[in-house]
This record gives sequence, C-alpha cells and structure tokens, in this order.
Amino acid sequence: MASLPLPSRSPQAFASPAPHAAASMIGVEPPARLSALEWSIVAMAEHDRVSSLREPGAFLSALGSLFGVRRVNRLANDRLEALRRIAVLAWRYRWNIAQSELDQFLDAGFSLDQYELIQTSIGQARMAAAKRRASR
Repeated sequence: MASLPLPSRSPQAFASPAPHAAASMIGVEPPARLSALEWSIVAMAEHDRVSSLREPGAFLSALGSLFGVRRVNRLANDRLEALRRIAVLAWRYRWNIAQSELDQFLDAGFSLDQYELIQTSIGQARMAAAKRRASR
C-alpha cells in the first residue's frame, strides 16, 4: 500500500506558537517575568544604599576627582539601572516610591505587573528573614 507524499512544510509550520503569542491571541496577558540577570540586580539592590541613587553635586565631583574618591558605578545599561533604582527604593521604602521613579521604571520598558512582582518578591524575602531571626 502506497501513500501519497505529504506537502513540504518548514519545521516552523508545525511548531506551536510562543506562549506569549498564544496568550495574546485569546486576549490574556502572559504572566509578568524577569530574567535571571534582572533578578540578580533586584537581589544585589538589597545591599545598596539610597545614596547610591543620587547624583553628586559639582563640589563633591570636584573633590572626588581631586582626591581620587570614586562613586559607586551606575549600571551601564539604562534599563537595568532603572530596575536597580526601583529595587533599591523597594528594599528601603517598600511601597512608598515616588511617582517619578515609577515613571522612569515604566519608561525603561518594564510593566506595572513586573513592579508588583518585584514588590511581592521583596516582601516575601523580608518575611522569610523575619522568620529566620525569630527562630534563633
């Protein structure tokens, strides 16, 4: 018994659509996610001070260059720097973040869902740390 040949198709024709594409077809937004690099920046921000977010004035810049004092470096990528800024503020001030900082975060290409994900994750980390301290 012979069968008819199948029409030639590329492998992509049989592949399922990307999860976010399938979700957008039915009108559902994909869940908010951060990459591993982005999560590492959120974790490192726990140890950064709020002063690392401020730009030094002209006087401090002159003193720094005169005496060789270096400031904490900003991240080279503006998008990741916006993430670091929002994470530092979230670690320090919880949900009390200035609207201008949130606007910069959103302008960098992040979403409100990602902001809530960061805040929720930091809240869970705080609770876990409190439980560890209480059990000692």
